[in-house]
Amino acid sequence: MKDNKKEIKKGITLHCIKANNFKTDMITVFLTTKLTREDVTKNAIIPMVLRKGSANLETEENLNKHLEEMYGAGFDCGIDKTGDNQVLKFYLESIDNKYLPSEEEILEECIQTLIDIVFDPKLQNGVFEKQYVDTAKEKLKIILEGKKDNKMQYANLRCQEEMYKDTPFGIYKYGYIEDIDKIDEINLYEQYKRIIDNCKIDIFVTGNIEEDKIIELFLKNEKLKKLNEREGEYNRKSKKLEKREEREIIENLDVTQGNLVLGLSVSEIDKKESYSAVIYNAIFGGTATSKMFKIVREEHSLAYTASSNYLRHKNSLFVRCGIEIENYEKTLNLIREQIADMEKGEFTKEDIENAKTSVISTIKMIPDEQDTIIAYFLGQELSENKMSLDEYEENVNKVTKEDIQEFAKKVSIDTIYFLRN
Repeated sequence: MKDNKKEIKKGITLHCIKANNFKTDMITVFLTTKLTREDVTKNAIIPMVLRKGSANLETEENLNKHLEEMYGAGFDCGIDKTGDNQVLKFYLESIDNKYLPSEEEILEECIQTLIDIVFDPKLQNGVFEKQYVDTAKEKLKIILEGKKDNKMQYANLRCQEEMYKDTPFGIYKYGYIEDIDKIDEINLYEQYKRIIDNCKIDIFVTGNIEEDKIIELFLKNEKLKKLNEREGEYNRKSKKLEKREEREIIENLDVTQGNLVLGLSVSEIDKKESYSAVIYNAIFGGTATSKMFKIVREEHSLAYTASSNYLRHKNSLFVRCGIEIENYEKTLNLIREQIADMEKGEFTKEDIENAKTSVISTIKMIPDEQDTIIAYFLGQELSENKMSLDEYEENVNKVTKEDIQEFAKKVSIDTIYFLRN
């Protein structure tokens, strides 16, 4: 599996990934731009407006009817946060031509439909249609008002916000409710134009495709020809945190159980150490055989849930526990012990092998889904760190106990966040 790239124009890259094990083709467009407090809410609304229709398909009803006519092609869009960047994403999935009941080919039509949605929106008097913008604003308001519904997810977000306060990564990807009323069809369209003119654009096509034919389709596309060349205004490297004293944030909400999240910072590491980080996380809290699961949850019965994850783009770990509120100090002290034990090397050869098996199993699952294939290669594109799945697996297998301990010495608690009643 290979990402064959072709620069359509400066700052606009086409990625063709041939994968014969699917009955569908997936076309995706990613618009990557810097995360900023002033623009984040507008950017979050833009995909909601664009999905309402294009200049050719003026309503959502027309779009849905057109998708149905293309043998039930599926469209979706949304917002993501990768490192210090906000990513507007648009997907269209259709049945592969060879599985159609006739000699008909629909891939070209699907590509054109997605390009129309993203780059040729429905306008009214030269700006977005007011009704579409108002509807999208209400939808975003519901998302932001529901931010606290999932308490563990909310606690994790709040820990990230506090740990990365006053930096791009501390910004919530959906923006802020107090900004919504300031947005209208005029300033939102101006922001859309700024993104289209300046952001990094990546277009992925995966499936049982003829790469030369796909490249030709995109190179001759009239709407893409009209786009300007650009440097691609996005953050190639994430801003690192300086080591500092621990901070404790306690927040009170109407909750039935406590939600404890620890943000662990990691001092500067090289490329080789990033594989040690992945294995460290798997041993510490990333699997069902991890220290967090076996010791904190099972052995001491202090947590309903106990896990950790490693954020490669930020070189940090987040530890999450759902606990009884009165067990806060006990749980926190036990987690500290596990962090110290990792540095002392108090984990077995079996722990390392289990961790590697889990990580490699996840790697081997990437080719099973088109969206995970795309996510893997997009992550590499944005981090400018190119590596095949086989190379990744090989580097994971090279990690030694000494490597993990050396990495463990660079891990320290930065932020302790506790959500309680």
